[in-house]
Amino acid sequence: MRKRVQKHVPNAITCANLFSGCVGIVFVTLQDNLVYAAYCIFLAAIFDFFDGLASRVLKSFSVIGKDLDSLADMVSFGVLPSLIMYQLFLKAPQIDHVSTYLNFVAFLIPVFSALRLAKFNQDTRQVENFIGLPTPANAILIGSFPLIIKDPSHYDFFINFILNPFFLTLFVGIMCMLLVIEMPLMSLKFKNRDFQGNIYRYFLLMISAILILFFKFAAVPAIIIMYIALSVIQFRLVK
Repeated sequence: MRKRVQKHVPNAITCANLFSGCVGIVFVTLQDNLVYAAYCIFLAAIFDFFDGLASRVLKSFSVIGKDLDSLADMVSFGVLPSLIMYQLFLKAPQIDHVSTYLNFVAFLIPVFSALRLAKFNQDTRQVENFIGLPTPANAILIGSFPLIIKDPSHYDFFINFILNPFFLTLFVGIMCMLLVIEMPLMSLKFKNRDFQGNIYRYFLLMISAILILFFKFAAVPAIIIMYIALSVIQFRLVK
């Protein structure tokens, strides 16, 4: 009985990830509340982390669990962030005869997220590290934008960029490329406590904590950039 319950724990956590994504979609589409939708992305990311952790700790691995995880990620880290991005496009100054079509660039995010997730499920190289930017990292970055622009007194400089249609278009293009690019990026899975073997992970977590302490959600873009930069440095040195 105990083993049967343990078998379903990771999938239950994955379903909580999916539930969070669905609630976030309601906040965006029916309530126009991008802040709560962003919180749903962060909550889904927490569930996404713990379903993998639970799977490893309980040694409960299954094909259906992997597919379910990808389906949940598609909603929480593909569709939900694209809806947030679309609303950001609408809040940005509209360009006559262009924005009507340009705003739909936001929906390239779920397209490339689907490609990323499909590749991940079939790619045997992505056991210990990632090839391309993980969808949760992309979604968290997008989710940080509404949390930054809600406080114009502190983040006026960032808001001018975030609510710029040209910046948003360029941003979507770059992030879509990073989702599917053949570039190794480190995973945050700690298989042991060895400092030397996990030095880049420890450094990333330490600096991230400091940045969040001082800059709160405005630190998220810097953390994602640092994550990519550290991964490049790590794998270049290994190579």
